[in-house]
Amino acid sequence: MASMESRSLPMAAAAAMALAVAIVFLVSTAAPLASAASVEHTFIVNQTKMTRLCKETLVTVVNGQLPGPTIEVTEGDSVTVHVVNMSPYNVTIHWHGVKQFRNCWADGVPMITQCPITPNKNFTYQFDVIGQEGTLWWHAHVPGLRATLHGAFIIRPRNGAKSYPFPKPHKEIPVIIGDWWEKDLAEMAMNMTKSIFTSYASASTVNGLVGDLFNCSGVPKQGYVLDVEPGKTYLLRIINAGLFSEFYLKIAGHKFTVVAADANYVSPFTTDVIAVTPGETIDALLLADAPPGRYYMGAVPNQAPLPDTQTPEYATRGMVQYKVSQSASSDTTTVSLSQGTEEGGGYRGKSAEAPVVPKMPDIHDTITSFYFHSNLTGLRQKGHLPVQQEVNERLFIVLGLGTICKHGRQSCKRGNSTEDMLVATMNNVSYLHPEATATPLLEAHYYHTGCNTTTEELPKRPPRFYNFTDEALIPFGPKEMRLEPTYKATLVRRFKHGNVVEIVFQSTGVLQGDSNPMHLHGHDMMVLAQGIGNYDPMKDVAKYNLVNPPVKNTVVAPNLGWVAIRFVANNPGVWFMHCHYEFHLSMGMAAVFIVEDGPTTETSLPPPPVNFPTCSHDISLMPKEFQLQTEKSET
Repeated sequence: MASMESRSLPMAAAAAMALAVAIVFLVSTAAPLASAASVEHTFIVNQTKMTRLCKETLVTVVNGQLPGPTIEVTEGDSVTVHVVNMSPYNVTIHWHGVKQFRNCWADGVPMITQCPITPNKNFTYQFDVIGQEGTLWWHAHVPGLRATLHGAFIIRPRNGAKSYPFPKPHKEIPVIIGDWWEKDLAEMAMNMTKSIFTSYASASTVNGLVGDLFNCSGVPKQGYVLDVEPGKTYLLRIINAGLFSEFYLKIAGHKFTVVAADANYVSPFTTDVIAVTPGETIDALLLADAPPGRYYMGAVPNQAPLPDTQTPEYATRGMVQYKVSQSASSDTTTVSLSQGTEEGGGYRGKSAEAPVVPKMPDIHDTITSFYFHSNLTGLRQKGHLPVQQEVNERLFIVLGLGTICKHGRQSCKRGNSTEDMLVATMNNVSYLHPEATATPLLEAHYYHTGCNTTTEELPKRPPRFYNFTDEALIPFGPKEMRLEPTYKATLVRRFKHGNVVEIVFQSTGVLQGDSNPMHLHGHDMMVLAQGIGNYDPMKDVAKYNLVNPPVKNTVVAPNLGWVAIRFVANNPGVWFMHCHYEFHLSMGMAAVFIVEDGPTTETSLPPPPVNFPTCSHDISLMPKEFQLQTEKSET
């Protein structure tokens, strides 16, 4: 399928195009479920003023919405999204969790899979959704901007809701937990790369609304309201789109049945609290079985306790409200997200009774997250893939912080010094993102050309072993200072096609005790085990779940703990692996995984789509067989 030519698009033409695409989309989704459809959207990225917390703020959004549009597809569909960048920033869109099999050209990572979409230009993403169903999401993959450029990506089963491995829900509702920022997000992200940490979100949100915990004008602000009918079951598609925090979600007087995570079904289990980390999605059934009334839906962030650095973190809440009438249709539908403003205050509804308030976990409670994620096991269904028993390559990746000297100096004073700069590391190396003037790594890999960027192999183990989870390493001091020195490099690790790779991610206490939500593009990971403390292969391998591990695209290395995963490197191309905390990503907790071609055409990366804009201005640097192909694609 051909990509759209990269060019300027006037606003009037963009609006007309959006209307036309909306009509195409409505027609395509009206097709029978048995046949694959072509789903098409236009994303106009621009800036608009929104009011929250009694203040008008200029926000970068898609199609004027926060959250952005929900993309709904059926497994097997083809997706085309035209991104028109009318904002002042470079952007790309990443389809978080979509495997993009043999199609990393559409993965949407600047300078890794593509050039960024510059202001007043456009780019078309095209991909098929094969072998996946459940809740994923899309977001900008440029520093900071995913806080407002994001939305749900819902994949329905080919045979409809009747094929869910749980009772058919009455309705399906995206619940997106996020942040409200009054700061310049691009400036905030740039500052973090310079070890400047002075900008924080002003509030937390549920589906874009701050809720009535915030009362800047004397009138509580409107929050998200979910109307439910007694006895009905609702499928909540929960997404953490926040930049900095894992969240706990509770609904007073109700329990959840967790049925999926990261678009993979899990063995159902019941809980009154859901833990969802940045990048992660959780699907949970909510049975409206409480006495009719109003019940708060609370979301509270967690953070590591002292001696970790404490940052502003905000709870928020929406409302579950029982409807009096019984007029709603019994068909399964997806509820649209509220796009209203905060003005008007309070929650609608005629009930005079005060809403029931849930008892939330403490902000420093991190063990609840550990227990929640430990409860996830894969659902064994027909076609369930067995765990690969033979491992071809093992990596032990230590996640932490370190420092580099400012101004390129080789030596400097460490330990809360003005001479050094804080960075995040994997095996004591901090990822250096390629400059915008370089060639994207995918393009260089495919054409076997240089990328104007010096790469370095991601080490398979740390340079030294120590007590990784020693809490005495968290504050500045002589004990951690010897572990601080590091350096920056564009980290790459190559894998032979078909290799089974096992990775243990070990969180550390060096200058922090945070958890680390690690996201791998282009692949799912089997979560074999997790633990608190230092990983010990002599005893912890025995804990591996080799029968029904959960399958995730974002895994949590717990606070001062570890997680062990396996994945099959069967998707050829160039894939980003990184922590989904924005501060860790901006500071360098990332690497690039390159999966080599297999022995056949079906196991090899195909050429870029026709008209795929390249960053190489001198095609003479490419091999001759690729020069002809590129010349044809540009005509």
